[in-house]
Amino acid sequence: MRALLQRVSSARVDIAGETVGAIDQGLLVLVGVEPQDTEASCAKLLHKLLNYRVFSDEAGKMNLSLKDIGGGLLLVSQFTLAADTRSGLRPGFSTAAPPALGEALFDHLLEQARAQHPQVASGRFGADMQVHLVNDGPVTFLLET
Repeated sequence: MRALLQRVSSARVDIAGETVGAIDQGLLVLVGVEPQDTEASCAKLLHKLLNYRVFSDEAGKMNLSLKDIGGGLLLVSQFTLAADTRSGLRPGFSTAAPPALGEALFDHLLEQARAQHPQVASGRFGADMQVHLVNDGPVTFLLET
């Protein structure tokens, strides 16, 4: 799995003009599923998302996690993160999971996140979404499992 983690002051996902998921301070995470991913990949990624220390402590150092600050987690499926961009001028998507597997694993990740963290929102798998965010920092990391 690939996840583009962005520390945000706020973020939301709109579909057809309706907000379907929103958070205040926390993490917006764009999630790309690859064919070799499993539920174990979801567990590993979720552990990182909840515990990755990207929020500032009193000294201004990135020492606090999402759990530590009690922030929101907004998960958005994005198959384009799994694209092969190594050659040519057009991305290839044979490296992305088939839609059925991608949706099943994204749904599993979302279910597990909701079981482990109090503030979880999401976009909608496969939908045309507009993602709005205020990137805090900016702080952005690419995580891979």
